[in-house]
Amino acid sequence: MLIAGNWKMFKGPGEAAEFCRSLFEELEPVADGVSVVVAPPFTSLHAAVEALRGSPVAVYAQNVHWDQDGAYTGEISVDMLRAAGAEGAIVGHSERRQSFGETDETTARRAQAAFEGGLGVIACVGETLEEREAGETEPVLRRQVEAVAATVPQPDATLAVAYEPVWAIGTGRTATPEIAEEAHAFIRSLYPVEQILYGGSVKPENAEELLAQPDVDGALVGGASLDVHSFAAICRTAARLSRS
Repeated sequence: MLIAGNWKMFKGPGEAAEFCRSLFEELEPVADGVSVVVAPPFTSLHAAVEALRGSPVAVYAQNVHWDQDGAYTGEISVDMLRAAGAEGAIVGHSERRQSFGETDETTARRAQAAFEGGLGVIACVGETLEEREAGETEPVLRRQVEAVAATVPQPDATLAVAYEPVWAIGTGRTATPEIAEEAHAFIRSLYPVEQILYGGSVKPENAEELLAQPDVDGALVGGASLDVHSFAAICRTAARLSRS
């Protein structure tokens, strides 16, 4: 099971280092059964890597470009992330799609570059409220998943898909366990990926019922990952369920 914390545009280097040191201590008893990732902003990657050195917690970036270098203002390459100590990257997050013009094609190219460059990948997919209400959830997921599958047709354990119902991100709304399971099972029918994470307002209070679903292999945690105690609680829940 994989639990990843996406910090978005929060935590500078000092705060990131302090958080990671505390997380290391909180998760020391958590051993087998759960992999843990934190995804700080670019400027905090090095601080997080240093603070977590020697721990089982991996550091991912929140984005990555498909070219090694070039005139891409504001972007970052696989080699740059590896030099900073990052072990992976999130691609295609709904906020990137909605606010910064990310498309299925660019998401797929980013996933391919990271995967082929030896980084772990969390590729995000999910429908908006309007698409769900229009009955378009499965066509949207099919289009998004198949775009990634076209560039990485044979994923290994380093690539995960995160299902983000966009209507449940930052709204306090959460898909029911049944809705999450249905979407995850559909994604698994399309793509032979080992881990499918749920990414919609996961909190300590709802983590167990979501993570207990057969096709839910972990969580991409947003707001709750900014508090070390909340994030550690979700990780402990995942570890306990993986052992049961």
